[in-house]
Amino acid sequence: MAEASGSTAGGPLDVKRVMAALPHRYPMLLVDRVESLDPDKGIVAIKAVTINEPFFQGHFPARPIMPGVLIVEALAQAAGVLAVEALGLAGSGKLVYFMAIDGAKFRAPVEPGVLLRLEVEFVQKRASVCRFAGRALVDGKLAAEANFTAMIADPPA
Repeated sequence: MAEASGSTAGGPLDVKRVMAALPHRYPMLLVDRVESLDPDKGIVAIKAVTINEPFFQGHFPARPIMPGVLIVEALAQAAGVLAVEALGLAGSGKLVYFMAIDGAKFRAPVEPGVLLRLEVEFVQKRASVCRFAGRALVDGKLAAEANFTAMIADPPA
């Protein structure tokens, strides 16, 4: 999704709206805001990467780098917000679960002090299973990319 900026029909989503769409909380909430959301196409979200992230203590103390698996998780969370908003699931209690990750590639390290731009597009949108293509960028440069599939389901009993 290459739009530079923009907004959802009601404006960008702040962290409160993100938290209303996702069950994740600190330290696992990896989406800070949504810059734009088109329910038919995709989402652009932001993760502010700071040195205060708990994973930087051990990854790596001499050269802090955001773990690739957490970059993919941030993309998946952005996709979760997209799915919840696009499918009208807000307040339904439904959860978006990862089913598959394909073609994950890591192109550049993500270091503290950057804004990680998360661009996720629908590849397939259905009521119970969605497929996405995601890209994570820093200053317009590709840091990571992945395709993934998620299912929409009720939370465990």
